[in-house]
Amino acid sequence: MLSWSPLANLFWDLQCKLYFLLVGICSALKLTVPSHTIHGIEGQPLHLSVDYDFNATASEIQIIWLFERSQSNPKYLLGSVNQRVVPDLEYQHKFTLVPPNASLRINPLHLSDEGNYIVKVNVHGNGTIAASEKIQVAVDVPVTKPTVHTEPSSGVVEYVGNITLKCTVDRGTRVAYQWMKNGKRLHAGPNYTFSSNNATLLIVPVVKEDIGNYSCLVSNPVSAMESEIIAPTIYYGPYGLRVKSDKGLNIGAVFTVDVGEVVLFACSADSNPPNTYSWIQRDDNTTQVIKYGPHLEVVSDQVAQKTIDYMCCAFNNVTGRRDETHFTVVVMSVGLEKLAQKGKSLSSLAVITGISLFLILAMAFLFLWKRYRPHKVIQQKLQSRAEADYRKAQAFSGHESALDDFGIYEFITFPDLTSGSRVSSQSVPGPDFVTDQNMLSTVYEVIRHIPEQPQQDHQQCI
Repeated sequence: MLSWSPLANLFWDLQCKLYFLLVGICSALKLTVPSHTIHGIEGQPLHLSVDYDFNATASEIQIIWLFERSQSNPKYLLGSVNQRVVPDLEYQHKFTLVPPNASLRINPLHLSDEGNYIVKVNVHGNGTIAASEKIQVAVDVPVTKPTVHTEPSSGVVEYVGNITLKCTVDRGTRVAYQWMKNGKRLHAGPNYTFSSNNATLLIVPVVKEDIGNYSCLVSNPVSAMESEIIAPTIYYGPYGLRVKSDKGLNIGAVFTVDVGEVVLFACSADSNPPNTYSWIQRDDNTTQVIKYGPHLEVVSDQVAQKTIDYMCCAFNNVTGRRDETHFTVVVMSVGLEKLAQKGKSLSSLAVITGISLFLILAMAFLFLWKRYRPHKVIQQKLQSRAEADYRKAQAFSGHESALDDFGIYEFITFPDLTSGSRVSSQSVPGPDFVTDQNMLSTVYEVIRHIPEQPQQDHQQCI
């Protein structure tokens, strides 16, 4: 293979630049590459695309491809003059020039092919113009599916143990590691620590909130793979101990049940592994375990007292932690009490309704009495009397003219308390008079008009 020394390469560039300054045609040739860094996959072909363009008259076009590694001299791969390719005999079946441009095809690509590829184009016409480009090629091996190992594999107790998760891959170059929890990216935190390359995750200390689905995502520029989900075993609890019942009325820690009811109580708490439960009854400052398990059945008509105190105790055998809750059961006739409350509510409503009706009727009666009082009725009757009644009043008074008799008369008869009755006549200013049980009668009348003159008097006036 021909070699191209760095000194010769430098001399070539200086010559082109000098020629540009003197002649001004060096810029007429332009090389274009998609990227100066390309990642290839081991075992697959790689295409290095290079286009060139110039605006000068050309009689010959020369293309040269060189390859160099770090701290080594460039090696000749192939060249062409007017599309006639002259390959290096060592690489004639691996490197191919792709006309009409200056593109290079590498097939197959190996790890040893990683390095810098230099392309040079010379155009000869009235003069010679040249240009060159360098492309860095990185060869990667696709990553395989990673595997996650947990230490310890048997599980740990919260606040006591630590967990180490290790991610490994069988094949892959330039592997990047990323940890996921419940499908989201996991970042470093107070209890999360990563190794220098993120391949190892350390959780110190372990708490209940660390429970979840963990996975490891590995990637490189040409591939990406994710591990299977792993859920570390964390022992915790008990937390949130509570008691519930299927019947009765629950207010706080007091359960009210009806006489004769069979009530089932359930005790539960969040824990891993599941808790063991015990039911304790307190009576006269003494306690006794009456049952084991999460459920307790109480028959209300078989208890000796109307108020019973109970306690549910939860214990985690692995964490060694326990919790307990106290509650009271009150046995009473809940149904009869509800009926009595309904009866009281109904009686109160009836009383309020009765009082309201009485007040309405009383106000109506008072209104009617004020509007139609008895003396007004009597006045209306007196005004509507016939003329004959006023004639009688004239004869009784002894006057010939009714004008002399116009006024108010009142006749009152009182019983004689000693020997009989006596009659007295007295003028009373007011029209109202209250009648006693011994009073015989009271009569009063008001004359409102003057009777007509006799016919003969009328003729004398004429």
